[in-house]
Amino acid sequence: MTHTYQLTGMTCGGCENKVKSNLLVLPDITSVEVSKDTNSATISMDKHIGLSALQDALGGKDSKYQISPIAHNEMVEETKSWAATYKPILLIFGYVTAVSLMVSLQNGAVDFMVFMRIFMAGFFLTFSFFKMLNLKAFAESYAMYDIVAKKFSAWGYIYAFIELGLGLSFALNLSPVVVNWVTLIVMTVSILGVLESVLNKKKIQCACLGAVFNLPMSTVTIVEDAIMIAMSAAMLVLM
Repeated sequence: MTHTYQLTGMTCGGCENKVKSNLLVLPDITSVEVSKDTNSATISMDKHIGLSALQDALGGKDSKYQISPIAHNEMVEETKSWAATYKPILLIFGYVTAVSLMVSLQNGAVDFMVFMRIFMAGFFLTFSFFKMLNLKAFAESYAMYDIVAKKFSAWGYIYAFIELGLGLSFALNLSPVVVNWVTLIVMTVSILGVLESVLNKKKIQCACLGAVFNLPMSTVTIVEDAIMIAMSAAMLVLM
Protein backbone atom coordinates (compact mmCIF):
# COMPACT_ATOMS: atom_id res chain seq x y z
CA MET A 1 0.00 0.00 0.00
CA THR A 2 1.06 3.59 -0.61
CA HIS A 3 0.02 6.65 1.39
CA THR A 4 0.78 10.33 0.96
CA TYR A 5 1.44 12.46 4.05
CA GLN A 6 1.97 16.11 4.82
CA LEU A 7 5.47 16.43 6.21
CA THR A 8 6.56 19.83 7.46
CA GLY A 9 9.95 21.01 8.73
CA MET A 10 12.13 20.17 5.72
CA THR A 11 14.13 23.23 4.57
CA CYS A 12 16.91 21.78 2.40
CA GLY A 13 18.15 18.76 0.53
CA GLY A 14 19.88 17.52 3.66
CA CYS A 15 16.55 17.50 5.48
CA GLU A 16 14.99 15.49 2.69
CA ASN A 17 17.77 12.90 2.83
CA LYS A 18 17.58 12.65 6.62
CA VAL A 19 13.82 12.20 6.65
CA LYS A 20 13.95 9.62 3.88
CA SER A 21 16.70 7.55 5.52
CA ASN A 22 14.97 7.66 8.93
CA LEU A 23 11.71 6.40 7.49
CA LEU A 24 13.35 3.67 5.41
CA VAL A 25 14.78 2.17 8.59
CA LEU A 26 11.27 1.12 9.67
CA PRO A 27 10.38 -2.50 8.87
CA ASP A 28 7.78 -3.05 6.13
CA ILE A 29 8.54 0.30 4.42
CA THR A 30 9.67 -0.37 0.87
CA SER A 31 10.11 3.12 -0.57
CA VAL A 32 9.94 6.79 0.46
CA GLU A 33 9.72 9.92 -1.68
CA VAL A 34 9.82 13.31 0.05
CA SER A 35 9.67 16.93 -1.13
CA LYS A 36 10.42 20.05 0.85
CA ASP A 37 8.75 22.12 -1.86
CA THR A 38 5.35 20.47 -1.42
CA ASN A 39 5.88 19.48 2.24
CA SER A 40 4.90 15.93 1.38
CA ALA A 41 6.04 12.35 1.77
CA THR A 42 4.83 9.40 -0.29
CA ILE A 43 5.46 6.15 1.56
CA SER A 44 5.01 2.60 0.25
CA MET A 45 4.72 -0.17 2.83
CA ASP A 46 3.96 -3.88 2.93
CA LYS A 47 1.48 -3.31 5.75
CA HIS A 48 0.11 -0.19 7.38
CA ILE A 49 2.43 1.54 9.84
CA GLY A 50 0.78 3.79 12.39
CA LEU A 51 1.31 7.53 12.42
CA SER A 52 2.95 7.38 15.86
CA ALA A 53 5.62 4.98 14.58
CA LEU A 54 6.35 7.27 11.64
CA GLN A 55 6.59 10.31 13.93
CA ASP A 56 8.90 8.44 16.32
CA ALA A 57 11.19 7.61 13.41
CA LEU A 58 11.40 11.34 12.65
CA GLY A 59 12.47 12.20 16.19
CA GLY A 60 9.25 12.09 18.16
CA LYS A 61 6.49 14.62 18.80
CA ASP A 62 8.98 17.39 19.62
CA SER A 63 10.89 16.99 16.36
CA LYS A 64 10.88 19.80 13.82
CA TYR A 65 9.61 17.24 11.32
CA GLN A 66 5.86 16.70 11.74
CA ILE A 67 3.92 14.15 9.71
CA SER A 68 0.15 13.89 9.21
CA PRO A 69 -2.13 11.98 6.79
CA ILE A 70 -3.60 13.70 3.75
CA ALA A 71 -5.83 11.36 1.74
CA HIS A 72 -6.54 8.47 4.11
CA ASN A 73 -8.27 7.90 7.43
CA GLU A 74 -5.64 6.76 9.90
CA MET A 75 -8.16 5.06 12.20
CA VAL A 76 -9.65 3.05 9.33
CA GLU A 77 -6.23 1.99 8.10
CA GLU A 78 -5.11 0.93 11.59
CA THR A 79 -8.30 -1.09 12.02
CA LYS A 80 -7.69 -2.81 8.67
CA SER A 81 -4.10 -3.50 9.67
CA TRP A 82 -5.17 -4.93 13.04
CA ALA A 83 -7.74 -7.20 11.40
CA ALA A 84 -5.19 -8.41 8.84
CA THR A 85 -2.58 -9.10 11.53
CA TYR A 86 -4.91 -11.10 13.76
CA LYS A 87 -6.95 -12.73 10.98
CA PRO A 88 -5.84 -16.30 11.90
CA ILE A 89 -6.96 -15.94 15.53
CA LEU A 90 -10.19 -14.17 14.56
CA LEU A 91 -11.07 -16.95 12.12
CA ILE A 92 -10.28 -19.67 14.66
CA PHE A 93 -12.42 -18.01 17.32
CA GLY A 94 -15.20 -17.52 14.79
CA TYR A 95 -15.20 -21.17 13.69
CA VAL A 96 -14.90 -22.54 17.23
CA THR A 97 -17.70 -20.26 18.48
CA ALA A 98 -20.00 -21.24 15.60
CA VAL A 99 -19.44 -24.98 16.11
CA SER A 100 -19.87 -24.62 19.87
CA LEU A 101 -23.18 -22.81 19.40
CA MET A 102 -24.49 -25.45 17.00
CA VAL A 103 -23.51 -28.35 19.27
CA SER A 104 -24.87 -26.70 22.44
CA LEU A 105 -28.20 -25.67 20.91
CA GLN A 106 -30.85 -27.87 22.52
CA ASN A 107 -34.62 -27.34 22.20
CA GLY A 108 -34.08 -23.85 20.85
CA ALA A 109 -31.82 -22.75 23.71
CA VAL A 110 -28.07 -22.81 24.22
CA ASP A 111 -26.77 -25.07 26.99
CA PHE A 112 -24.06 -22.77 28.36
CA MET A 113 -22.09 -25.59 30.02
CA VAL A 114 -21.97 -27.58 26.77
CA PHE A 115 -21.04 -24.44 24.84
CA MET A 116 -18.09 -23.71 27.13
CA ARG A 117 -16.91 -27.34 27.07
CA ILE A 118 -16.99 -27.57 23.27
CA PHE A 119 -15.40 -24.13 22.93
CA MET A 120 -12.54 -25.16 25.23
CA ALA A 121 -12.10 -28.42 23.31
CA GLY A 122 -11.96 -26.60 19.96
CA PHE A 123 -9.63 -23.95 21.32
CA PHE A 124 -7.07 -26.34 22.79
CA LEU A 125 -7.16 -28.85 19.92
CA THR A 126 -6.71 -26.14 17.28
CA PHE A 127 -3.98 -24.26 19.09
CA SER A 128 -2.09 -27.44 19.99
CA PHE A 129 -2.26 -28.52 16.33
CA PHE A 130 -0.43 -25.40 15.16
CA LYS A 131 2.15 -25.79 17.92
CA MET A 132 2.80 -29.41 16.88
CA LEU A 133 3.60 -28.36 13.31
CA ASN A 134 6.96 -27.06 14.53
CA LEU A 135 7.31 -28.01 18.18
CA LYS A 136 10.94 -26.92 18.48
CA ALA A 137 10.24 -23.44 17.09
CA PHE A 138 7.24 -23.06 19.38
CA ALA A 139 9.25 -24.05 22.47
CA GLU A 140 12.00 -21.56 21.59
CA SER A 141 9.51 -18.75 21.00
CA TYR A 142 7.53 -19.60 24.15
CA ALA A 143 10.70 -19.47 26.27
CA MET A 144 11.08 -15.79 25.36
CA TYR A 145 8.19 -14.73 27.58
CA ASP A 146 6.62 -17.57 29.58
CA ILE A 147 7.73 -17.45 33.23
CA VAL A 148 8.12 -21.24 33.48
CA ALA A 149 9.67 -21.84 30.05
CA LYS A 150 12.30 -19.18 30.75
CA LYS A 151 13.69 -21.34 33.57
CA PHE A 152 12.75 -24.80 32.28
CA SER A 153 13.21 -25.00 28.51
CA ALA A 154 11.41 -28.35 28.18
CA TRP A 155 8.20 -26.71 29.43
CA GLY A 156 7.40 -25.47 25.92
CA TYR A 157 7.35 -29.05 24.63
CA ILE A 158 5.30 -30.25 27.59
CA TYR A 159 2.84 -27.35 27.31
CA ALA A 160 1.88 -28.27 23.73
CA PHE A 161 0.96 -31.80 24.85
CA ILE A 162 -0.92 -30.44 27.87
CA GLU A 163 -3.06 -28.38 25.48
CA LEU A 164 -3.66 -31.47 23.34
CA GLY A 165 -4.66 -33.48 26.42
CA LEU A 166 -6.99 -30.75 27.65
CA GLY A 167 -8.62 -30.49 24.23
CA LEU A 168 -9.29 -34.22 24.07
CA SER A 169 -10.51 -34.27 27.69
CA PHE A 170 -12.99 -31.46 27.08
CA ALA A 171 -14.19 -33.08 23.86
CA LEU A 172 -14.78 -36.42 25.61
CA ASN A 173 -15.99 -34.80 28.85
CA LEU A 174 -13.42 -36.69 30.93
CA SER A 175 -13.00 -35.82 34.63
CA PRO A 176 -14.43 -32.30 34.20
CA VAL A 177 -13.50 -31.08 37.69
CA VAL A 178 -9.85 -32.14 37.38
CA VAL A 179 -9.58 -30.92 33.79
CA ASN A 180 -11.00 -27.49 34.63
CA TRP A 181 -8.68 -27.10 37.62
CA VAL A 182 -5.69 -27.99 35.42
CA THR A 183 -6.89 -25.49 32.80
CA LEU A 184 -7.34 -22.77 35.41
CA ILE A 185 -3.85 -23.28 36.84
CA VAL A 186 -2.03 -23.69 33.51
CA MET A 187 -3.69 -20.69 31.85
CA THR A 188 -3.19 -18.47 34.92
CA VAL A 189 0.53 -19.26 34.89
CA SER A 190 0.62 -18.67 31.14
CA ILE A 191 -1.07 -15.26 31.30
CA LEU A 192 1.51 -13.93 33.78
CA GLY A 193 4.29 -14.00 31.20
CA VAL A 194 1.99 -12.45 28.60
CA LEU A 195 1.03 -9.62 30.95
CA GLU A 196 4.67 -8.91 31.74
CA SER A 197 5.60 -8.74 28.05
CA VAL A 198 2.66 -6.53 27.07
CA LEU A 199 3.04 -4.15 30.03
CA ASN A 200 6.77 -3.81 29.31
CA LYS A 201 5.96 -3.26 25.62
CA LYS A 202 8.31 -6.01 24.47
CA LYS A 203 8.33 -6.50 20.70
CA ILE A 204 8.22 -10.28 20.55
CA GLN A 205 6.26 -12.92 18.69
CA CYS A 206 3.26 -14.53 20.34
CA ALA A 207 3.60 -18.32 20.30
CA CYS A 208 -0.12 -19.07 20.74
CA LEU A 209 -0.32 -20.45 17.18
CA GLY A 210 3.19 -21.85 17.26
CA ALA A 211 5.68 -20.64 14.67
CA VAL A 212 3.25 -20.84 11.76
CA PHE A 213 1.97 -17.26 12.02
CA ASN A 214 4.00 -14.21 12.96
CA LEU A 215 1.63 -12.70 15.51
CA PRO A 216 2.84 -9.88 17.78
CA MET A 217 2.37 -10.12 21.53
CA SER A 218 -0.50 -7.80 22.47
CA THR A 219 -3.69 -7.41 24.47
CA VAL A 220 -5.29 -9.93 22.07
CA THR A 221 -3.15 -12.64 23.70
CA ILE A 222 -4.25 -11.48 27.14
CA VAL A 223 -7.92 -11.64 26.13
CA GLU A 224 -7.40 -15.10 24.63
CA ASP A 225 -5.92 -16.48 27.87
CA ALA A 226 -8.40 -14.60 30.05
CA ILE A 227 -11.35 -16.19 28.22
CA MET A 228 -10.04 -19.67 28.97
CA ILE A 229 -9.44 -18.78 32.62
CA ALA A 230 -12.94 -17.29 32.95
CA MET A 231 -14.62 -20.29 31.28
CA SER A 232 -12.78 -22.89 33.36
CA ALA A 233 -13.62 -20.93 36.55
CA ALA A 234 -17.27 -20.60 35.51
CA MET A 235 -17.54 -24.32 34.79
CA LEU A 236 -16.09 -25.16 38.20
CA VAL A 237 -18.60 -22.85 39.91
CA LEU A 238 -21.57 -24.23 37.94
CA MET A 239 -20.71 -27.90 38.48
